[in-house]
Amino acid sequence: MAIPLLKDVPLAPSDDPGPYRREDYEALPDQPRCELIYGRFYVSPSPLLIHQIIVGLLYERLLRISRTSGGRAFVAPLDVHLAKHSTVQPDVVYVSPSRMDILQSRIEGAPDLLIEVLSPGTARTDRGEKLRLYLEFEVREYWIVDPLEKQIEFLRNEGGRFVVALPQGAEYRSAALPEIRLNLLDFWQDVAEQLPGA
Repeated sequence: MAIPLLKDVPLAPSDDPGPYRREDYEALPDQPRCELIYGRFYVSPSPLLIHQIIVGLLYERLLRISRTSGGRAFVAPLDVHLAKHSTVQPDVVYVSPSRMDILQSRIEGAPDLLIEVLSPGTARTDRGEKLRLYLEFEVREYWIVDPLEKQIEFLRNEGGRFVVALPQGAEYRSAALPEIRLNLLDFWQDVAEQLPGA
């Protein structure tokens, strides 16, 4: 069976889910890497070096936090099953101690924090379909990282809508997850030091 993989993301999320479901997703080969979002398959291109540096450093910080908090941190590729019509592989995932029941052979339900690092091929999906999906399934926080602008949008779910949470000076502290803190100056300095030619 030939399955269409969307490379060109629609300008606006569709109101009705496509034809594919979790069982179709699970029947796919491992390559190319793709996600199931609202019943449609999206191929994920290979990430750039800066993308992987950022993912690694964010994961490293969340892993340290999780060892103290009793939560868990994960890095892609790892399936997060949100619904029969949607299985995603966020770049970085954090699950708080209170949500450990979603950890099975894969993640079955909405983690507390999902992080997506923008790439040229995924930016529209990360800001469109995924933002809508993460809000719908009550992800508590969603971070969108822009490597080119060296910015992180901290989005907090408040009453069914994402609102921008601002850092206090150079440090971001999560109101929803008090154990989560990120010093932005240190983080972007670490990113710069990992780049070739640094």
